[in-house]
Amino acid sequence: MEENKNPEVEVKEAEAVTAAEPAGKAAKKERPAKKEYVPKTARGIYFKRYWQLYAMLLLPIIYFIVFKYSPMYYVLIAFKKYSIVQSVSEMPWAKNHGFEYFIKAFKDKDFIYALRNTVFLNLLDILVGFPIPIIFALILNELRFKYFKKTVQTIAYMPHFLSWVIIYGLALQLFAPSTGLINLLLTKMDLESVHFLDEGKNWVKTYIGLGIWQSFGWNSIIYLAAITGISPELYEAASVDGANRFQKMWHITLPGIRPTIVVLLVLALGNIVSSNFDRPFALQNNLVMKNAEVISTYVYKNGIKGLQFSLTTAVGLFQSVVNVIFLLLANWFSRKMGERGIV
Repeated sequence: MEENKNPEVEVKEAEAVTAAEPAGKAAKKERPAKKEYVPKTARGIYFKRYWQLYAMLLLPIIYFIVFKYSPMYYVLIAFKKYSIVQSVSEMPWAKNHGFEYFIKAFKDKDFIYALRNTVFLNLLDILVGFPIPIIFALILNELRFKYFKKTVQTIAYMPHFLSWVIIYGLALQLFAPSTGLINLLLTKMDLESVHFLDEGKNWVKTYIGLGIWQSFGWNSIIYLAAITGISPELYEAASVDGANRFQKMWHITLPGIRPTIVVLLVLALGNIVSSNFDRPFALQNNLVMKNAEVISTYVYKNGIKGLQFSLTTAVGLFQSVVNVIFLLLANWFSRKMGERGIV
């Protein structure tokens, strides 16, 4: 049994509790409230709300400053006589007010061939290769069998992960003049063998074809992502109006991904004078150098192997300036056509 407490003690404890409660409340009221900073301008309010996003941008900004903008100081090598034992500021200026190596490059026939081939091959890549990922994405979007669609996507993506050395090995097994699989089949059918890899015109066709095969599946991912952003209600409304699948694709899907197409086309035109190194270097040979030499391989042979660093820096600077001009022109044209562009 519980022990009975004295009633007088219980009354005193209750009085002590009630007396302590107001004192505690008064102590809480006496604590000074922290004043929160409230920005007065719209810019301050915006920055207070989204400052975490700007903090996340800090690391990429540092990366670009260190690895992209700081090395631009060494562009001065294009206007100076390079010396490995001197800093850039100590190197003497080149002749003709610093343009000696630009003049030397344009007097070099190999550079002229490289410039011509770079522009020609890039234009062919755009004219022939640019529409194929769009068409492939449109076809994939129309497929209704889920597993078949995924299988086709996987097979189309796989060549992107192969290096150009491996692709050249495969091309050699298929297109070699005497031992290639295709020419062996042509010989058995009493047809003439085709020199895919050692004749200029055929080499260009092989170069473009292999480039399309290697990249069209991977490039279609962007268009597939853009297609998923189109509202399904548009397709439902078109079905109610009696539109077939081709009409939906032509009047809904293509206009829906047009901004994406324009942006990628502008970026492609901005690289009209650029070229990857591994693709032409892996596929070229001495028999097709007039068609296969591009600026990237020219810079490698004359700059790294030939130790003409001022000359190849001048070529690289020229390449960058021309690319920027083409980029701005393509962006201006896209804005004239009613698109947003990229700048």
